[in-house]
Amino acid sequence: MKKLILLVAVVLWPGLSAAQELTVGTVTRVPFSMSEKGRDTGFTIELWDQIARKIGVKYKIRRFDRFSDMLKATMAGDVDASAANISITAERERVLDFSQPIFSAGLQIMIPAKSGSNSGIWKIITSADLLLAVGMAFALLLGGGMLMWRFERKDQPYFDQPGKKAMFPAFWWALNLVVNGGFEERVPRTVMGRVLATIMVVSSLFLVSVFVANITSKLTVQAISSSINTVNDLYRKRVGTISESTAANFLDRRDLSYTGFNDPETMLAAFEAGDLDAVVFDAPILAYFANADNKRPARMAGPVFLRENYGIALPSGSPLAEDINQALLNLREDGSYAKLRQKWFGSGAE
Repeated sequence: MKKLILLVAVVLWPGLSAAQELTVGTVTRVPFSMSEKGRDTGFTIELWDQIARKIGVKYKIRRFDRFSDMLKATMAGDVDASAANISITAERERVLDFSQPIFSAGLQIMIPAKSGSNSGIWKIITSADLLLAVGMAFALLLGGGMLMWRFERKDQPYFDQPGKKAMFPAFWWALNLVVNGGFEERVPRTVMGRVLATIMVVSSLFLVSVFVANITSKLTVQAISSSINTVNDLYRKRVGTISESTAANFLDRRDLSYTGFNDPETMLAAFEAGDLDAVVFDAPILAYFANADNKRPARMAGPVFLRENYGIALPSGSPLAEDINQALLNLREDGSYAKLRQKWFGSGAE
């Protein structure tokens, strides 16, 4: 009797498994998984739908708020599979099974589009220190010119006018003395005037040199500090990423401080608000955001690093693994995968 029951179960099992409705976990990760007007969509969701059709199973989507909760549910067998932008790592492979890679990606840095641009130079030019220095230079020139007027007003027609009217001519004379060496036809005629002119010319050489050196050094520091091209440029910057992600683990290994967020939406909102200097996360997600119309335009900085593959996560020992892999191979061979990738990411190579 037991043998008969076992034989019937073996015969009926394929039909039972085909009728079973799978639960597929996911988390919002634009453009891999998202919900639009109550409908689940995205590259990975549409890919899973095609896989499900290939292997002949029905399914329902269970959307999690946190990436870590989705993975924990997969490990516990609360969901039959999880599909989003799940990186295949050695650590995760110890507690989960994965399908063949469904997408080749990696990490990248995203920064504001205007980072390191002329906006930084404008801030230096309009800084309080520089404006104060320019104001002091004007005051010294005016003071030196008026002192020259006092010495020369009785001996030179150029200065022979009342004090109020002589202010601009005196300032102009001092400016030309410092910049051009003065006017040949307006050489000081008094002893005190010649002494003052000599002091102004000699001192201006040092003052102009110090002023130019100061501006050059500030511009150089600004260019270095505002430029982000590699991970090494992230130190002492306000960096954001997703907590417990592969990006967070990478930053931890590099001893880089960062602000961890629970989801990309919150992280990208902080970036748009100007609270972050840079974001380190999955390159396709950041590139999708950078190409969108955002409040704070962004651009990608440097190449993709820490190359990784995404896969469909399964509970350890899942019987679905082989069927999913076969379906993936078929989708690649018949061109369906390429069409789906073209739809979501354009014609770029994988």
